[in-house]
Amino acid sequence: QVQLVESGGGSVQAGGSLRLSCAASGYTYITYTMAWFRQAPGKEREGVAAIDSAGRTMYADSVKGRFTISQDNAAKTLYLQMNSLKPEDTAMYHCALRSILPILSLSRDAYGTWGQGTQVTVSS
Repeated sequence: QVQLVESGGGSVQAGGSLRLSCAASGYTYITYTMAWFRQAPGKEREGVAAIDSAGRTMYADSVKGRFTISQDNAAKTLYLQMNSLKPEDTAMYHCALRSILPILSLSRDAYGTWGQGTQVTVSS
């Protein structure tokens, strides 16, 4: 059974940085796509960044230049380095996995496995 466990969330002031991690277990896919999503209270879950097994990446316009997605294939761990954080980045951050027909996507419907999330709070 595939499991995704996020960590690294917390509270920071605007302009600060955080690094999120997502530890994956229970799969042996060679090709896949993984992504970070976030959901603020009262808002839809939105895609933040995605990376495929070849290392290609995609970012939402709102985080380009500030966030960096990366992965450690050997450790099966996904990362999201978040710099220059803004109050509007406050949300629950979830990692997600797509194991069939891997494509880069920031659409929720493209992913079938989700983690429970880690909270990020940015104060002004």
